Amino acid sequence: MHLVESNLRSLADELEPRLRCPRCRYLVERRGDAYRCRSCDARFPIVHGVPRFVEAQNYSNSFGFQWKRYAHTQLDREGIRESEKYFRMRTGFAASDLSGKLVLDVGCGMGRFAEVATRWGAKVVGVDLSAAAEVAARNLAQRSFLANQADVFHLPFANETFDCIYSLGVLHHTPDCEAAVKLLPQFLKPGGNLAVWLYSAYNKWYRFTDFYRCYTSRLPASALHKMLSVAVPVFYHLDRGLRKIPLVGKPVAGVVHHVFPVNRQADPEARVLDTFDWYSPRYQSKHTYEQVFRWFESCGMEDLHVAETPISVRGRKPSRGRVPDHSCGTPARSTAAIDSR
Repeated sequence: MHLVESNLRSLADELEPRLRCPRCRYLVERRGDAYRCRSCDARFPIVHGVPRFVEAQNYSNSFGFQWKRYAHTQLDREGIRESEKYFRMRTGFAASDLSGKLVLDVGCGMGRFAEVATRWGAKVVGVDLSAAAEVAARNLAQRSFLANQADVFHLPFANETFDCIYSLGVLHHTPDCEAAVKLLPQFLKPGGNLAVWLYSAYNKWYRFTDFYRCYTSRLPASALHKMLSVAVPVFYHLDRGLRKIPLVGKPVAGVVHHVFPVNRQADPEARVLDTFDWYSPRYQSKHTYEQVFRWFESCGMEDLHVAETPISVRGRKPSRGRVPDHSCGTPARSTAAIDSR
C-alpha cells in the first residue's frame, strides 16, 4: 500500500508542473481542494480525488451513465485478457513500448485500456469529458494512474508533456473528430507516439443505427438503457433462432441484424453495454484511412502504421522537435514562454 501511494505521489509530482489552465494556457497551482490559474484565477475543483477542468454537464453525459453502470464489465481479470487483445490490435503497441513511459489516455472511460497500460508498466494520465473519470480513478486506485475530467479540445497540459498518447474509440464521439486528432501531437515529446482507433467508414452495417440514433440519442440515458435491456436479448435470441433454420435462416437473420443492429457477443451484460454505446452518443462519425493519414501527415507525424482493426493509425512525432503548425492545434495562446517559467 505504501509503495502504491508513493508511486501515485511521484506521478502527481511529475505531472503538476506540466498542468496548464485550459482557458488561458497559463500555469496552475494547487490550493487546497482545487487548482487555480495564476493568470485568470479560474478555479478547477478536485472532487473525489479527480480534478475537474470542465463543467459537470456536457454532451458526454451518456458515457458517464454508461461507465458508472458498467464499471467493471470490460476490465481484464484472471484468465480473461480481452481488453489487452483489443489494445494490441488497435494500437500495435507492445508492453516494451510503454513500460516506464508517461502516457496520456484520451477518453479513458472507466479505465479499460489504462488498466492494460499500467499493467505493462506505464505511468498513465487519463482524461475523460464525462464523470467516468471518477470510475477510472476507483478502478485503478492501486496503479500508477491519475484521472482528470477534461475536454480534448482544451487539455490542461503543457506542450511536449507525454511520451505516448492513445485514444481508442473516443474521438469519433466529439463534434469535430479531425480537429480533435490534430490537437494531440502538440502534447507529445519529440519522438513520441500517437495511436488512434476510430469507427470505419468502409462498413455499411451502421446505416440503420445512424437513423435510429437521431431519436435514441435524445432519450434520457436511463430510459434508453431500460429499452435496450429488453430489446437486445429479444433480437439476440431471435438471431440465434433464425440461424438454426436450414437454407433461409442465415440470410433472414442477416437482414434482421442489418435493420435492427444489436451486439451479438456471448456475454449478456457486454451485449447491452456495447449496444447502448452504439445508440446513446450525440456525436458519432466514421472515417477512412485516407482521411486519418492526411490528418497525421498535416501535423508532421511520420512513420505511420496501421494496426489490425480498422481504422487504427499510429505515428511518431519527429525527433528533431518540430512543433506541429497551428492547423494541427490552436491553443488559446502560445505556451512557449509559459513553459519556461
